[in-house]
Amino acid sequence: MSDLEPTTTTGGAAARTDGDNRYKAVQHKLKTLGTAMELAGNELEQLLRGMRLNAQRAEGLAVDIANAELDRKFIEMTNQVAVALGGAAVEVQKLHATAQEVSGLATDARRTHARLYEALDTVRSSRRERTPKPGFFAH
Repeated sequence: MSDLEPTTTTGGAAARTDGDNRYKAVQHKLKTLGTAMELAGNELEQLLRGMRLNAQRAEGLAVDIANAELDRKFIEMTNQVAVALGGAAVEVQKLHATAQEVSGLATDARRTHARLYEALDTVRSSRRERTPKPGFFAH
């Protein structure tokens, strides 16, 4: 059986895309996104290490097959596996870098959102009276 089975991790669920744009809901969505990307980055890092290790093993196996003077096609097939794993590892590395970047951007967006809107949310949340919906005064 393959080791490449999906695993479920806690906190890695995607943020809901409902229409709730209240301050606390947006903060929660940004935090969920950042956490999911961080977890994805960790899993991609583990996958990358495994792929590189398997590529090295395949290269070593190709050398062993050549030293055993087996049929040339087996050497070529094993080398192709090593090259394919190496190429896939390069793409996983790019994906890992992207996940790290998105995680950092989500954290930055969360901080910026808090800096811009936290005080307003505090004022609105502490009022007993209802306040107009956003855009009410735009007409």
